[in-house]
Amino acid sequence: MTWEIVIGLEVHAQLSTSSKIFCGASTAFGAEPNTQADAVSLALPGVLPVLNKGAVERAIKFGLATGAHIAPRSVFARKNYFYPDLPKGYQISQFDLPVVGNGQITIQVGDKEKVVRITRAHLEEDAGKSLHEDFHGMTGIDLNRAGTPLLEIVSEPDMRSAAEAVAYAKTLHTLVRWIGICDGNMQEGSFRCDANVSVRRPGAPLGTRREIKNLNSFRFLEQAIDYEVHWQIDTLENGGTIQQATVLFDPDKGETRMMRTKEEAHDYRYFPDPDLLPLNISEEWKEQVRATLPELPQAKQARYVANYALSPSDAGALTASREMADFFEGSVKSLLSQGIGTLTSSAIPSAEAYAAQVCNWVTGEVSAQLNREGLDIAQCPIKPEQLGDILKRITDGTISNSGAKEVFRTMWAEGGDADAIIEAKDLKQNSDAGAIEALVDEIIAANAEKVAEYRSGKDKLFGFFVGLAMKASKGKANPAQLNDILKRKLNG
Repeated sequence: MTWEIVIGLEVHAQLSTSSKIFCGASTAFGAEPNTQADAVSLALPGVLPVLNKGAVERAIKFGLATGAHIAPRSVFARKNYFYPDLPKGYQISQFDLPVVGNGQITIQVGDKEKVVRITRAHLEEDAGKSLHEDFHGMTGIDLNRAGTPLLEIVSEPDMRSAAEAVAYAKTLHTLVRWIGICDGNMQEGSFRCDANVSVRRPGAPLGTRREIKNLNSFRFLEQAIDYEVHWQIDTLENGGTIQQATVLFDPDKGETRMMRTKEEAHDYRYFPDPDLLPLNISEEWKEQVRATLPELPQAKQARYVANYALSPSDAGALTASREMADFFEGSVKSLLSQGIGTLTSSAIPSAEAYAAQVCNWVTGEVSAQLNREGLDIAQCPIKPEQLGDILKRITDGTISNSGAKEVFRTMWAEGGDADAIIEAKDLKQNSDAGAIEALVDEIIAANAEKVAEYRSGKDKLFGFFVGLAMKASKGKANPAQLNDILKRKLNG
């Protein structure tokens, strides 16, 4: 019999406020330990929490972006547990009345779409951090993170493979960065995943789950789930049972190991925080936040498909980040700025073809060069307008595609203006139809035997004539014109 995998994710997204959720201490990353821990962060006697309005607005933004219910009234609770890096002995979170509930996002896995339901997204504060290195066998405590605002996003157990879980996490990661509520920096802990994994026979009740904590890369998420699934199936098939537990993933060994038995909600003894009033969110406030939302990734993808006739996969690649989409649209705008129909080449007849040309370059040359240098699109040394200038010179026949790549490489390394680079490197192609025709006539006259073979049906010889013509023109003959003239002459 087969097994069905059941996965739900809990994602902690650090909200992009400059101060903590219940006090004014800074959330900047990388400060010396305990230099950003004020009286509230340290839980000194007599201090009181004050809710950060910016954190609430970011939570509302997420709820609106996922089509979720925004609770008109939500409540903060105390979640009681005792860790050295939790100075109050409890964490301020939300339990039975979260700010966001019942949303969803659509993921793409291969050529299939799937909707993953979001159970809830609630506001809470982060704990501090225990440091175990360089303390001569002791543990140090850094409370800089204590009180950092988090949005915990809890999915339904709708995912059935590690690939689906990774697709969901990546889609969520793109979304929170896109709408500006989280920087998504997984290395700094701004976006962390906990995976609840269980297996069952198809149609059977849900199995016992184990929670894999603090996965800070998509690769580790996939590896951890795959290992955990195989471990659970192997355990059950050998007559064992699964105990609900919290586990950690060891990336060096590629395996999970149990940290502690899993707590239930009653273990945390939740109760409403008496120091914080209920949070009331009016319709007016919601609409004010809604007005700040950008066009969302899925809407932008649909527009690219509808307006530019791009494939769904190309539209998805161009909306992998908001910066990538902005780069694409800026390049298209630059290329369109001279107006459709004003170009000498008939190869670019419409806005759709302009967009396809930009898409090919952005997902091709630009992305390849970024990957080679380990850069993000936001760090690209060539601006959208500069790429548009290069592509203009292809469409008006000034340079060939190979010439454009030479301009691109020079501009990437040295900067500069496309036209100046074309002049300096003598890259202008010859679009003089008369001169190209005379050159073709000479080649045909000098290769009568090959012409006869071509006309007898050896069509592959066409490349031979193109090569001779490009060599004779020192690579400067306009390829489109050359091909047209060659075909006419050879077939004449």
